Amino acid sequence: MKKKGVLLVNLGSPNSPAVADVRRYLREFLMDGRVLDAPYLVRFCVVHFAILPSRPKQSAEAYHKIWLPEGSPLVVTGRRVQEKLQKQIPAPVELAMRYQNPSIPAAIASLRRQGVEELLLIPLFPHYAMSSFETAVERVKEVIAQQAPGLTLAVQPPYYNHPDYIAALAESMREYLDQPYDHLLFSFHGIPEHHLQMTAPNCNHCLRVERCCEIPHESHATCYRAQCFKTVEAVVQKAGIVRYSVAFQSRLGRKPWLQPYTDFEIPRLAKDGVRTLLVLCPAFVSDCLETIEEIGMRGRELFEESGGRKLTLIPCLNEHPAWIRTLDGMIQPFLQAGGPGSASNSPAGRSASSPQAAVAS
Repeated sequence: MKKKGVLLVNLGSPNSPAVADVRRYLREFLMDGRVLDAPYLVRFCVVHFAILPSRPKQSAEAYHKIWLPEGSPLVVTGRRVQEKLQKQIPAPVELAMRYQNPSIPAAIASLRRQGVEELLLIPLFPHYAMSSFETAVERVKEVIAQQAPGLTLAVQPPYYNHPDYIAALAESMREYLDQPYDHLLFSFHGIPEHHLQMTAPNCNHCLRVERCCEIPHESHATCYRAQCFKTVEAVVQKAGIVRYSVAFQSRLGRKPWLQPYTDFEIPRLAKDGVRTLLVLCPAFVSDCLETIEEIGMRGRELFEESGGRKLTLIPCLNEHPAWIRTLDGMIQPFLQAGGPGSASNSPAGRSASSPQAAVAS
């Protein structure tokens, strides 16, 4: 039996809330062609001349508000999840970030030093998007090709409707749902609308057919919007939620992103009479700037200014025992199987219906 290992990958965070570190992080993040998909020269000019002169200072102020003594909440939580998994998984478990540190090259180098020959990658993104799930997978494949060409890779496909993930969400939010509230807002990270067409070339379905996400279609394998709605449908049914709606946050630039926008929906709900609002962010498995500061701080202030009384951010899964069990459930079939080579390849390494999809070797 070849030695197996597990790699958890999340998006990333600056090394510190200092402006220089935030600028370095934003440069790497925004220069990724799967995030800002303009041609390289256009992307370079937009990032270096329109965004980086002012955005790092603004973002640094936001990071200062959420920074923990141990570091970035996203990385700190990721480390704790890694440690808890390592205690119950008889194989090396590493954590990496797509951007900055801990880096993917460092994580793969560590796994190789431990003798790992077969690797399971779990992107910490429940839903497929080229700017999150796909870029993480492709970067891992690129690093393996450069420094560990003999390493075999299997990828956990998007788990937006995985029963264990849905059960973990429902269990983690139970104490908040048991308290009186008027409305629950599901706030997903937004993406540009045209990314849906980019992940399903020649698709005449996504955003082109009325109620496209409700009609089964092959494009849903890589359709972020459809997968978000599937998560909502499953959570609502599992947790017995009645009063809810869906919105998308964190847009950037002038092109249309998925709608409705969270920063429009929060004041609208307040003005429509919602006094106690719960907000859940299922696209994030760990709390980070977009949840703690954008929703928990700015969103709460916006809600109260618009007439609402109380906005409560339901924490992400973080280190919840149900989430650890979910991850363990993803890993065990990989450890017990003959190897990822028995799984079917998925289109462009994007998705597959099997528990693990071999996308590189």
